[in-house]
Formats: sequence, structure tokens, C-alpha cells
Amino acid sequence: MSTLRHSLLAWTLLLGFASCATPAEPPQLPNIVIIYADDLGYGDVSSYGATTIQTPHIDRLAADGLRFSRAHAPSATCTPSRYAMLTGEYPWRQRGTGVARGNASLIIDPNRTTLADIMKQAGYATGVVGKWHLGLGGPEGPDWNGTITPGPLELGFDEAFLIPATGDRVPTVYVRDHLVEGFDAADPIEVSFDSLVGSEPTGKDRPDLLKMHPSHGHDMTIVNGISRIGWMQGGQAARWVDEDMADVIAGEAVSFIERHQDQPFFLYFSTHDIHVPRVAHNRFAGKSGMGPRGDVILQLDWTVGHVLDALDRLGLSDNTIVLFSSDNGPVVDDGYQDQAVELLGNHTPSGPLRGGKYSAFEAGTRVPFILRWPNRVTPATSSALVSQIDLMASLASLAVIPLEAGVGPDSQNLLPALMGESPAGRAQLVTQSVSGTLALIDGDWKYIPPNDRPPFNTLTATELGNAPEPQLYNLAEDAGERANRAAEFPERVASMAARLASSADAP
Repeated sequence: MSTLRHSLLAWTLLLGFASCATPAEPPQLPNIVIIYADDLGYGDVSSYGATTIQTPHIDRLAADGLRFSRAHAPSATCTPSRYAMLTGEYPWRQRGTGVARGNASLIIDPNRTTLADIMKQAGYATGVVGKWHLGLGGPEGPDWNGTITPGPLELGFDEAFLIPATGDRVPTVYVRDHLVEGFDAADPIEVSFDSLVGSEPTGKDRPDLLKMHPSHGHDMTIVNGISRIGWMQGGQAARWVDEDMADVIAGEAVSFIERHQDQPFFLYFSTHDIHVPRVAHNRFAGKSGMGPRGDVILQLDWTVGHVLDALDRLGLSDNTIVLFSSDNGPVVDDGYQDQAVELLGNHTPSGPLRGGKYSAFEAGTRVPFILRWPNRVTPATSSALVSQIDLMASLASLAVIPLEAGVGPDSQNLLPALMGESPAGRAQLVTQSVSGTLALIDGDWKYIPPNDRPPFNTLTATELGNAPEPQLYNLAEDAGERANRAAEFPERVASMAARLASSADAP
């Protein structure tokens, strides 16, 4: 379909829902809120089959919107998925898009067009709140004691309130726009991932100071009784309190919505939950019966409800697209002794799928994906194959912004599928594991090429999907990827191997 036909279709959709518009008025764009969870598995929420734990607010989205059963994050880890969603480009096409250090330089070139740029061009107020993990600053990395640039504001966002990397990495401070929030020049911040800085205690040397102990790694500078990845000195007044993090960033998200309620807004709200360290507020601590991992699932669900309640209170719900998903699949033990394994019980974070975070198997990238838009979308379940990488082309089409050549090169316009108006999604999709293994999904079939990489992550006990022989699965019959059909269908294996190689060579 040509760009012109895309634009005409998008205008038709917009005219259809602009209930207050007259012939002389332009159609009213919907607000857009992306709620992006961290490490949440396909089976971690009750609307996707969880029974041990209940997630009523996420379920409320599913009941009122479109629940996708075959939606994927672009990668089985966080940084590359975020990169792909914002750029519309497979992350493995660019070097340096692996899991970023806490002091990494900005990974996305400020000269390239991002999803936020598209939304801004369409007239949206644009904001990002929460986990960033795409690097900050120029080639030398961020200046934590000065102006931190480039960053989200150079990528199309009007406002930013960030967890710079992850909760388990230093620096343990928030960044608002270009500055560390609460920074005190008399207590400068120093960060290193190469060698010890300063004299603050570490988890390795002072385990007696810890309220949560590491299971592997995570034994460097102690902040708030938790040792992290990396060393940090200074910035005492600016440091976050883990137990308050969900409240802080949810409050910032709602504040952004309140400030921009009278104009179209685009909010990328990236939660920290349920990533490690899993430290729930007292309202949720001990409430799940599954330990901290279960408690932060409850906290995540509250966060979703807090945003939905704000939209209701402001009368914005009907004309707001809320899209909920996760950056990759689940992991149980990811570096801290938080009883996640011992208290898992009958709960299966991956649901019927195989693998998890880091894996080439389905549970590495197939994640919850729910879209609610009461003005347009009829509640249903969709089996369309979709990816977060397609948000750029799809939302650009919705906003009637033609993409220039080279922008979002791997993003496909799946607007009819996302609106529930077509059962057809992607024909093919390439996914990526942490070890760099690429897999090709083609209709109901999935191909994982042979390789000599480790089959397991021994630290997290996750199957990585690597094997010395080719793997071929019929996902319609075998979503759990248990029956390798490669020997039965050698011609299909050869064809899919060639297509995967061709995709990897294409722009």
C-alpha cells in the first residue's frame, strides 16, 4: 500500500471517531500512553492466564481493549527492545545496542527520526517518564554534575523524567530533562563500571550492611541497603529510595497528563517494575504470597490503575489510546536473593511458552500487549503477529505523517490490526536473543538457526534456545516449542534460513 493510501486510510479512521468535529474542524487526534513494563512475562498477568496472582487493572485494560496473543518485543533484553521501538529499526543492525552500562553514551543518533519526533511533528506534547536505559550524553558519556546532553529532549521528547539505566545499576539518581534531580554541587557524583571510585562500602566487602543480598554479581556500591552493578560516589541528596520509585514515577506520569490534558499528548511511561532489585512499597510488600517478585507485579498493576484512574478523572479515557506491553520476557532469579524461585509455587511466568528473558525461544520476546481505545477499538482478542517495532509506522499512519525514506526501516504499518479491524499482522518477524541469535517467525512457523552458543544461562537457569542443529517449530500446534520439526521439513528449513540471512543483510 502506498504512503498516499496509508494517509487516506488514516484520515478515514480519524474522521470516523471525531465525534465533536464539524466539517470545518480538523479531526481530533487521540492521546497516546504507552505503559512499558520491565521483564514481565506472558504468563505473569491474569488476563494472560495467571491464576496464582491477580492483576485487575491490567485485566481492566484487556476487558475494554484488544488483547494480542502473538505480540513481540523486538529483543529478549531491554536496551535493544527500547531502541527498536523508538527507531523502528531492528537493534542488531546497529553496533552498541546491547544491554547498556549505567554510564553509556546516548545510543540513538540525535539526527535520526524517532517515534517521539513523529508524534511531535503531528502536534503532540511528548514526554518520557521512567526507565530509559538507552544511554545519555555524548561520546564521553553523561556529565552527572552538569548538563546531561544529548538525551531524550534531543530525540523528540519535550519533557523527560528518567531512571537513567536500571534500578540495579548506578547512578541511583533521577534525571529531569538535562539535570540530575536534587543535585548538590557540594557533593559531586562519580560513577565507574571499570574500577572502584570513592570509599563507599560495597556488597562484596560489607554484606552485613545489606537488606537484600545478591545471588550473582550486583555486589558493588551499596545504596539504600542494596548493592548494585557499578561503583558510585557522591550525590547523596539525589539518590532514590527503591520503595518509593513506583510512586515517584507514576506521579510524574500523571502530572504530565494533567499538564497537557487540553492538547493531544504522547507519553512513553516506562516502569521499573518488575526488574530487579524488586523492592515493593510497604503497601504491597508481603501481599502476593510469592515474595518480592510477586509483590512488584501487584505494584505494577497498581501503577497501571493509577494512570487509568487519572484518565478517568480528567475525562480523557474515551479518546486516549493506552498501550500496555513489556520490553522482554520473564526472569526469576536475575541477581538477588529475593525468594523468587523458592516462592514461585504453581505460577508460570512464561505461561505456555518456552524460555524467558535472554532466550531465542518464544518466551524471550512474546509478551503481553494490550491496546485500549474506547472511541475506536472493540474489545476482543487478536492473534495477529505484531511487534513493538511497528509502532512507529502504525502511529505515523494514524497521525497522517508520511515517513521519509530510511525512517523506521523495519517498522510496518499495522494500524488495521492494532485497531482490531483486520486479523492480518506481519507475515514475518525477526527476533533477537541476548547471545545474538536471530530467529525468524514466518506465519505459524519459527526457525532458529544452528549455532555453538551456550544452550543455558547458568546464572538465571534460562534456556537460551541455542543448539548445534537447526530448529523448526509450528507455533500454531506447539507454542511451547517442544517438537523440533526440522528433520521433517528440510526444504522449509532451507527456505527460512535463506530468508533470515536475507533479512539480516537488508536495511
